[in-house]
Amino acid sequence: MSKRVLLVVTLIALAALIAACAPAPAPAPTAAPPTAAPKAVGITFGVVLVGPYNDHGWSEAHYTGAQYVKSKLPGSDFIYIDKLNPADRPGTTLEQVVNDMKSKGVKLVLTTSDDFQTDTLTVAQKFSDMTFINVSGDHAWKDGNNFKAPANLGNFMGKMEYGKMIAGCAAALTTQTGKLGYLGPLINDETRRLAASVYLGAKHCWVNVAKKNAADLKFDVKWIGFWFNIPGVTLDPTKVANDFFNAGNDIVISGIDTTEALVVAGQRGAKGEKVWAVSYDYKDGCKEAENVCLGVPYFNWGPRYLKTVQAFRDGQWKQAWEWDGPDWKDLNSPDTSAVGFTFGKALSADNKTKVEAFIKGLADGSINLWKGPLTLQDGKVYVKDGATATDKEIWYLPQLLQGMTGQSAPTK
Repeated sequence: MSKRVLLVVTLIALAALIAACAPAPAPAPTAAPPTAAPKAVGITFGVVLVGPYNDHGWSEAHYTGAQYVKSKLPGSDFIYIDKLNPADRPGTTLEQVVNDMKSKGVKLVLTTSDDFQTDTLTVAQKFSDMTFINVSGDHAWKDGNNFKAPANLGNFMGKMEYGKMIAGCAAALTTQTGKLGYLGPLINDETRRLAASVYLGAKHCWVNVAKKNAADLKFDVKWIGFWFNIPGVTLDPTKVANDFFNAGNDIVISGIDTTEALVVAGQRGAKGEKVWAVSYDYKDGCKEAENVCLGVPYFNWGPRYLKTVQAFRDGQWKQAWEWDGPDWKDLNSPDTSAVGFTFGKALSADNKTKVEAFIKGLADGSINLWKGPLTLQDGKVYVKDGATATDKEIWYLPQLLQGMTGQSAPTK
């Protein structure tokens, strides 16, 4: 073999060896497989209502709050029982309801009335593997007067005191007789402070906006004995509302869960009487009788329900007592404000403007109606001149305020 041929053969062999040792070329890029969306973590929570889920009041507001969670939190749902009270479900206990909900996989239960406070404490102690929220109670308030909750029990409530003040202002600016009736439920800390808040708002607007004498404002409270009518047990709220109007009160402000005050005012207004009412609890409450409705202070439970259920689902819930205020940037925001106020068609445009100015004062702090001097019904100074009531002093108001007529305590 010639040297030239040998050289060519050698070069060919060397090239083959280099090719064999070279890294394999990278494969052509391919599209990444689509990433599956994370599966929603499911949670079903329980809601216990004291009244009908469609009462256009307190219970419906809670039912709406539960629906809000379902619409905002993927994978969530709720089980509810309504009308858990001695009249509608005699013999049915909260413990029985909890047992049933537990059998359906529920681990978080919201009991939505102060009427359930004692029983909620009992079931929380018995069902330690479940979590309970009592709405409007105070057993989980470590700085309160009644702290006794186990770690699986919490509380929350909205600062309806502001909504009630707004209601009082609207009533005081509208009344032509200077006589306001307050249709109250039962008597306890909550109902006293809410009735007093209406009075404080009414008195402020009567004196400082309408420029009238404080002594000429009459504010009478009648309690029916429960949050809604129980025939044979409570006073009939329809009769009480009519009695108010017959006595010369031209406005009845509701503090009960249902709409009798507004219904009666609507019936009398249809006959030509100049009467009005303020409903309570439920955002669309005015729809019962729009022509006589001055407005509705209402609870918006959705935001707090959502925070609570989501925290529980994510394993981040911790015992707390929450007292949620309004979002003053948007009082009626469905996503941020715990309480709101719907203006009624019967409130004049001029008075609406004045009430809006009142709301602005509450929002910026220039109006603080829990600033002293505040005197109780028996003449005792409760908050000294220049001092501001603490949360505890407001929450545990022991009597109605001076200037209000009506019972401050249940009859023994």
